[in-house]
Amino acid sequence: MNRMVSDIEQSALRAVDEPTIVRRFLDWAQRADAGGRAEAASALARAYLYSQLGPELRREAAIGLTLLLDDPSTLVRRALAEALAGAHDAPHHIILALAGDQSEVSSVVLARSPVLTDAELVDCAAIGDARAQTALARRPRLSVSVAAALAEIGQREAVIALAGNLDAELSQGVLRRIVERFGEDAEAREALLMRPWLPSRLRCELVAATAKALSHFVAACDWLSPERAERIAREAREQGAVCVASLSGAGEVRDLVRHLRESGGLTIALLMRALLSGNRALFEQALAELSGLAPARIAGFVGEPRSSGFAALYGKTGLPVPFLPAFRAALSALQEVAIPRADQISRAATERVIAACERINCHELDGLLSLLRRFEAEAARQEARDFAADPPPARPAQALLVRLEAGFLDEEPTDAPLLIAVETPSDDWTEAPLVELPLDRIAALAEAA
Repeated sequence: MNRMVSDIEQSALRAVDEPTIVRRFLDWAQRADAGGRAEAASALARAYLYSQLGPELRREAAIGLTLLLDDPSTLVRRALAEALAGAHDAPHHIILALAGDQSEVSSVVLARSPVLTDAELVDCAAIGDARAQTALARRPRLSVSVAAALAEIGQREAVIALAGNLDAELSQGVLRRIVERFGEDAEAREALLMRPWLPSRLRCELVAATAKALSHFVAACDWLSPERAERIAREAREQGAVCVASLSGAGEVRDLVRHLRESGGLTIALLMRALLSGNRALFEQALAELSGLAPARIAGFVGEPRSSGFAALYGKTGLPVPFLPAFRAALSALQEVAIPRADQISRAATERVIAACERINCHELDGLLSLLRRFEAEAARQEARDFAADPPPARPAQALLVRLEAGFLDEEPTDAPLLIAVETPSDDWTEAPLVELPLDRIAALAEAA
């Protein structure tokens, strides 16, 4: 068998015009086992691709490769696919036939063959199983049309692979279809969120889907009541929306606000959270969306929250009139209070808004006050977590008196040196190095202490 394979390769490499070589190979292949035929198929494919064959011998080699498509062993057909998959000049009809073979064979050429057209790849996606579709989804530089077909009809494993293929051209429509079909799948969400330049609107939808899935899970496990789980999920969605907006450009924030309004997510709680987190851009875009005014005019009014112009703008948005003082207080606080992070509510700003609402003493603000109290508790807990996460600053070395015996300082001063410990950043000062100090220096330290 090895001698037969060697004959094929050497004949091809020497460009010997020997038309009977392929026929000899085919006669031998009828008697060889599957492993031998697979090696011979690979050798014949390499000879076709890389040898200087004469026209007649090349034609016969192509016939031999075509006949191998009917070999009953997938081992042979897979060897043929592996030998031809990366070649630009592989016979098109052979590659197309291999692409329609069993997934063990087709996945090889679907993953990387440059011969197949987009239309052929779309057809292969329609007839392929999960393995074949997954191989197709991992192709480098996958076109939009093939990606759209996979997003529409691909099985779960293939769609997750498509979302994770950073070389694939995924349009917003493709991404949206993936979210629609598999937004509740944790692996699909993770793969999508790893993509750079994912539109802010889709990021917000993925955050909402994650919060919804967690809410259903904890409620199903009876860890929380359905009502409490829903509140936690809602707050997580709002926090995610504010965080996504803080990382987005003006155009994306506008699209995000429009999506939030259409989906019912543009709430008083979200707007107040945005302000108390220092995200004025989200608040301004929301006012522009609700009022229909240009964002440039909105920014001027928001910069003067105590003015009558802001009051008129607020009234045009349709937001509850009793909440106007709270939003004025929040905007004023932003001008005076430093905001820790874009995804973190400022406790100081929240306290100022609470104080402003309490001074009004209006029962219509009771619901908003309850919300603000929850924000205050959230901010306090985050401050505590940040405090615990930060390492304590290193303490500077300073003199630390050793325990003195009673009456020691009442003795007459002498020039005899004594040992005294020096404090270091170590918590155990007994391990600190010792230095010698005269008695008068110790007395001065003791008096200062």
